[in-house]
Amino acid sequence: MKRTTTLLVLALMLVIPTQAKKTKTPEQTDRQYWCSLAYKMAQPVLENMAKGELQKNMKTEFSPSFDNRDRSVVYMETFGRLMAGVAPWLALPDDNTAESQQRHQLREWALASYKNAVDPASPDYLCWGKAGQNLVDAAYIAESFLRAWDTLWQPLDEVTKQRYIKEFQALRMIDPPYTNWFLFSSTIESLLAKAGAQYDEFRVNTTCRKVEEWYVGDGWYADGPVFAFDYYSSYVFHAMYLETLQAMVDAKANTRLDYQKYYDRALKRAQKYAIILERFISPEGTFPVIGRSIPYRTAAMQTLALIAWYQKLPKELSNGQVRAALTKVHHRMFDYQQNFNDAGYLTIGFCGSQPEVADWYTNNGSLYLTSLSLMPLGLPADHPFWTDAAEPWTQVKAWNGQKFPKDHRWGDDIRTHDKW
Repeated sequence: MKRTTTLLVLALMLVIPTQAKKTKTPEQTDRQYWCSLAYKMAQPVLENMAKGELQKNMKTEFSPSFDNRDRSVVYMETFGRLMAGVAPWLALPDDNTAESQQRHQLREWALASYKNAVDPASPDYLCWGKAGQNLVDAAYIAESFLRAWDTLWQPLDEVTKQRYIKEFQALRMIDPPYTNWFLFSSTIESLLAKAGAQYDEFRVNTTCRKVEEWYVGDGWYADGPVFAFDYYSSYVFHAMYLETLQAMVDAKANTRLDYQKYYDRALKRAQKYAIILERFISPEGTFPVIGRSIPYRTAAMQTLALIAWYQKLPKELSNGQVRAALTKVHHRMFDYQQNFNDAGYLTIGFCGSQPEVADWYTNNGSLYLTSLSLMPLGLPADHPFWTDAAEPWTQVKAWNGQKFPKDHRWGDDIRTHDKW
């Protein structure tokens, strides 16, 4: 009996390694990893909302200090912020890859979700106009259309488009605070201009003038008249300012402002800020946890991701180093801590479940702003951003005795004047 048992153990020892070798999965490429992360964020939201069941099934969470606003804002925050991040990816054409199959499914769910969002008969009709917060997240919905115009706006049926136009125009009743909120108004109004609908020129141009006043130099914007050392230059300013200006160019709007010149100057500022963000990324893939709204996680990297997607990285940044740095950040953020609840939705926290870091306006729908760091997925798989060899980023070079570029202040070299 003892001899039989020994032989059985030896046989198992020989079989197990062989089986393990057969079932070993190949290591993911950087793009495959980013795609899997984007799908993980988007699938529970869009699959449910496409069926009109997001408000029924989403496991929600609110800040311990959440204020008395209508809590149904969580659903608009979830949908709008998620779509702003994944829109570039969904805009890619279909092909015969596994990635494309997931992307196609998400796109179909997204188009159905957009329809439900403005259909008063749908259980997932969003809480348009119930709270000032709606201005913010309607702007992210508008931003998603601007980022994937031909893929997400144009295919909508005419009734749905008119419903969006009506809802967007009705948000003018919300008086934005004297902060980055001005850009939520301008993003919506510039979307209306591009769509050929009636828009408020004053809201667009006043925003442009105020943003120019709030620029403090070297890529940074103050959040209103007073500068705060936080990530709102990334969360809102650079992206929505560029998108407002580009939409007005696309609309061929003839006003006092030369939107193209404003855009060219804003782009240079965003490139400088992208350099700063890249330098914030440590060799371990961490970055400074500063300012308010830190549960937005990797949304702090939006401007770097945006400039990479625009294919406008400055000469100081290569595709290989930016991809490597952002990939490291995503792995550090999402691989080890519990960032999703048991229903698959994001939890409140920075790196894990940390509800104590939430601000009074934060719910777990707010956190889908983290998807903004995934915008380079809008570049095709054969783009150099994905195919170039990974390179060490600035902090890796600096802390390992390698040569790295010096950093200097960037000043504006484009001047603008009213056209009349």
